[in-house]
Amino acid sequence: MKILFIRYKKSKNILEGGEQGSQKNYNVLSQLVGEDNITTYYIHDENLKKSVVDYAKGALFFPFNYYFGLTPKRVNEIVHLAQSYDVVFIDRSVFGIVAKRLKETGYKGRIISFFHNVEVPYFEAKLGNKPGKSILLKCIDHNDRYACQYSDKTIALNPRDDDELFARYGKRADVLIPVAFKDKYQREQYSEETTGAQPLCLFLGAYFPPNNEGIVWFVQNVLPHVNIRMKVVGKGMARLKAEEPLLKDIEVISDAPELLPYFEKADIMVLPIFKGSGMKVKTCESLMYGKNIIATDEAFEGYEVDYDRVGGKCNTAEAFIARIKDFETTPRPRFNAYSRQMFLEKYSEEAVVEKFREVLFGE
Repeated sequence: MKILFIRYKKSKNILEGGEQGSQKNYNVLSQLVGEDNITTYYIHDENLKKSVVDYAKGALFFPFNYYFGLTPKRVNEIVHLAQSYDVVFIDRSVFGIVAKRLKETGYKGRIISFFHNVEVPYFEAKLGNKPGKSILLKCIDHNDRYACQYSDKTIALNPRDDDELFARYGKRADVLIPVAFKDKYQREQYSEETTGAQPLCLFLGAYFPPNNEGIVWFVQNVLPHVNIRMKVVGKGMARLKAEEPLLKDIEVISDAPELLPYFEKADIMVLPIFKGSGMKVKTCESLMYGKNIIATDEAFEGYEVDYDRVGGKCNTAEAFIARIKDFETTPRPRFNAYSRQMFLEKYSEEAVVEKFREVLFGE
C-alpha cells in the first residue's frame, strides 16, 4: 500500500501542538506500511521565506474555499500525484477541498481525512476580532463539510468533536482516535523526589488566545492565594509577557528547544484552559512525562483518566486554590506513576496503532 500524506507544514524547528499530532499520524502510518511507502506533500515549508505579498496572494483564495497555501493549481497537482497512490491521507480537514476534487476527478483509491479539531469553533477562538474573520471561517466551514462528504473514512479525536461534526454536517466520524505521542520518556528508573512545600507549577503552551487567557486568569485569580513558584514555557510566550503587566514577575521561556528539563523539574502541571476544540496536546505530553496535572474540563477533554489520581480537575479559582494548597501541605511523588500508566495504555502511539490499521485496511 502506498500513501500520499498531505501535511500542513514542514516545521523549521519546534513542532507546535497540531504538528505533533501530524507527526504521530505519520509515525503510525509508517509502522503499518513502511516509511518508504509514504510520500509527504507539504502545503507550507517554514524553511522557505514568505513575503507579505505571498501571504496576500494566499488570502485571495479564501473566498473560493482554498485554505491558506492551497490554490487551484496546487490542488490539481495533488490530484495528479494521487493517481500513483492507493490512499490519500489528508492530515487536516481544512484541506477538505482536496477530497472534493479527488472524488470529482474519479480517483479510485481511498481518501482519509483527519480532524485535529472541528475547525470552525477552533478558529473562532483563535482569530478573535481579526479582520476578514467571516471570510476565513466560511472557507474553513466549507472544507470541514467537504472532508465529511467526500472522504471514504474520517477520523476525529473524541466524542465531543464527533457530536459537533454531526450537528454541523450531519455525518459522524468513522473512527475516534485520541491524541497520542511517541514515547520519549523511557527510563529504567524514574525520579523518587517528592513535591516541595512551595511547588513549582508549570504552564506549557504556545502564544494562542485560549492559552493566553488561561494563564492570565490563573495569575490574576489563583497565584496570589497560593505559595508556589510559577513558570510559563511556550512558543512565542515572550510576546505575552511583554503585553501583559500581570506577568512581569513570572518566569517565561519562549521557544525552548528541549522541554524535558522543564517537565522533570515541575511539581505540578497547571492547565487552566477554558476554550477550544479537539484535545489538548499538552495534556498528553504531561501524562507521558508522568506529571501531576491540575486542569480544567477543557484541558482534560477526551482523556479517560481518574482526575484525582492524576492531580485534580478544577474549573474555578477556588478549586484550583484548594487543590494546590493540598499539594503544599501533603507532599507526593513528583513523578506520577498513574499518569504515566494512562499514557502507555491509552495515549501512546502503540496504543492507537490498531485503530489506524482498521482505517487503512478495514472495509
